[in-house]
Amino acid sequence: MCVTAVLMSLAMNSAGAVITPAKKPVPNNCVPLGDWIVPGSGKASQQEVIARAAKASVVLLGETHINADHHRWQLQALAALHAQRPNMVIGFEMFPRRVQPALDKWIAGELSEKEFLRAAEWDHVWNTDASLYLPLFHFARMNRIPMLALNIETSLRRQVAEKGFYGVPVEEREGLTRPAEPSQAYIDFLLPIYKQHDRKPKKDDETTQDDPDFRRFIGGQQLWDRAMAQILQQALTRSTGAEKPLVVGVMGTGHVLHGFGVTHQLHDLGVKSVAALLPWDSDKSCKNLVAGVADAVFGVLPHVAESFRPQFQRLGIRYEMGRGGAVILQVEKNSIAEAAKLQDSDVILEMAGVPVKTLEDVTTIVKRQAPGTWLPMKVKRDDQEMQVIAKFPAAKH
Repeated sequence: MCVTAVLMSLAMNSAGAVITPAKKPVPNNCVPLGDWIVPGSGKASQQEVIARAAKASVVLLGETHINADHHRWQLQALAALHAQRPNMVIGFEMFPRRVQPALDKWIAGELSEKEFLRAAEWDHVWNTDASLYLPLFHFARMNRIPMLALNIETSLRRQVAEKGFYGVPVEEREGLTRPAEPSQAYIDFLLPIYKQHDRKPKKDDETTQDDPDFRRFIGGQQLWDRAMAQILQQALTRSTGAEKPLVVGVMGTGHVLHGFGVTHQLHDLGVKSVAALLPWDSDKSCKNLVAGVADAVFGVLPHVAESFRPQFQRLGIRYEMGRGGAVILQVEKNSIAEAAKLQDSDVILEMAGVPVKTLEDVTTIVKRQAPGTWLPMKVKRDDQEMQVIAKFPAAKH
């Protein structure tokens, strides 16, 4: 699971329907709405922050994926940075490398929105409301800014987490080099996050930093960070112009915080000039606003569940085609799939009596499910076939 997703907690329930907060968040005063704050120093102007960031080689813009205000802030930051450095490249965590041709065609104006999202396999590889991201994609196309796919396949992250980096054959590593070793501070930072979603029945004090599963978890996160850092670094080194482009990375906040993730890997790759900018929700605890958490943060509104209605149902799995159906790579915590007791490595053969033959079959069938309905599935686990029922909760009013 993405560190950012665990850090920020799931803001939606297992059906993709909204969970209503028990009480409204109480604003704090450390990062006022619409203000820039340099952690450890204090308030700064937009001009100061952007001018300083624009001098870097790489700028990282964090986000919580479902917070619309975070994406509005990213668009504003991109526009301001572009005004300073029009020679720009934007990398997106949301896309695995294999869909790079779709990004190139989008920037060239060869695809409509619908064609682009289908070619980029959006519903399969990211499965978050595309309307949150489309303004960023349109900004890039309108200004002919190259878009880069930063991510790798979920299956590769899983292999490394299970077997270690050198346990995966070279030809299956998507060109990745071994990640830089994590700092002790990063290990300390990840341990409580790992405990939040570790499925094994352990007491809280039983998981230590030497736990083999935890070390594999760290390896998976490092690989993710390294993958994105390598593409960002390559955008700099492969530039043939007299002036290097400003390379911007759009990614989850968990990859940006404290310089532990992508920044650490960029430094190891020789890219020392990195600026990290983050949105800061007005209800976020002031104790987290410490020097080094980012170069600057911008005050935004927190995600408000009532204002965000998903356009479709979600089963809560990441998968790929193989073995006669949809092979589950990951079951999301608190999802419909988890409630249905689906497991990693299960193969979904049929859904509602319809054979699963393509990636789109799964998303199409799930999207058709009305709130309150049950979806029967034929699943193969090991060598046995079984029936599994996914139950979609009734809509809340």
